[in-house]
Amino acid sequence: MPSVKVLAVSDQVVERVYSLASNGHFSDVGLILGCGDLPYPYLEFLVTVLNVPLFYVPGNHDPNFIPNDPQTKAEGGSNLDLKTVCHKGILIGGFGGSVRYRPDGTNQYSAQEAYLRAFRMLPRLLSNRLRYGRALDILISHSPPSGIHDDTDKPHHGLSAINWLIRLARPRIHIHGHTHFYRGNISRSESMSGYTKIINVYPYKVIELSSHEITSQEASRTHVK
Repeated sequence: MPSVKVLAVSDQVVERVYSLASNGHFSDVGLILGCGDLPYPYLEFLVTVLNVPLFYVPGNHDPNFIPNDPQTKAEGGSNLDLKTVCHKGILIGGFGGSVRYRPDGTNQYSAQEAYLRAFRMLPRLLSNRLRYGRALDILISHSPPSGIHDDTDKPHHGLSAINWLIRLARPRIHIHGHTHFYRGNISRSESMSGYTKIINVYPYKVIELSSHEITSQEASRTHVK
């Protein structure tokens, strides 16, 4: 997999990101990945200023996608929900939404519904494996996998369908949002599941991927140059 620096964002608009992006702080970023629950104008700003590709998935607070309705998509970006893309040799797949906690909730799914959605990705993953020798390099989702980076309340539990996707596709890295850090509710933001490094990117992280290593840079004041 070629080297690339990724700006991954989710769940919370960070006002400081506007000035950082405008002042060239992310000038070496080659890709933006959105993990849901962000206003689309925020994503559109990042695409406009950084002038790099954006791939994203919807969260449970985002509108249902309607083709040809600009209010339900981020202009300049690509909604990757249940899709895969090969970007400069990097295979990226997306899985939007969260566990269902309201009967009328948008982008919310029962365990069975989430598995049925995950099964729909099988042809694309198989095609990638046949063509490239691997199914995915990066999986982006809104929800975490079940039992990994769960929060204490039911709406912020992970989806077991994502665990299944990780075991099947064996991405090098899985990034997600949905679970927020406050007062030590979640013990850590990075975990390993077999071959895959799982990173909670809330509210944003710069992740550097190379052919030899994966390193992540926390979105904290100490890393601002």
